[in-house]
Amino acid sequence: VQLQASGGGLVQAGGSLRLSCAVSGLTVGLYPLGWFRQAPGKEREFVAAISRSGGNTYNADSVKGRFTISRDNAKKMVYLQMNSLKPEDTAVYYCAAGTGTVQAVTIGRADYWGQGTQVTVSS
Repeated sequence: VQLQASGGGLVQAGGSLRLSCAVSGLTVGLYPLGWFRQAPGKEREFVAAISRSGGNTYNADSVKGRFTISRDNAKKMVYLQMNSLKPEDTAVYYCAAGTGTVQAVTIGRADYWGQGTQVTVSS
């Protein structure tokens, strides 16, 4: 099983980035997927999650209205569109897949994790 995140980079505050995560080794449509982030000196935190079909999504309060999670099961991909970025969004972003419910993913109960991609937002 492999989750490969990409799309991170350096962006000015107010800008946008789109993260992608390629999933292999799983029948991706059977797994809820999520994005998490970890800033320096802080614990990893939930960002967004999406149900198996993509019909239900969940966002952390800190990113509501700015970030959108989506998935393409045919392409085995999950995405995170990030708009109106703020310096406090600076972190390493990880994609993850869970074997339970999408609600469980929102509290960090994921079974497979990607390697992370760095997002840096300058002020």
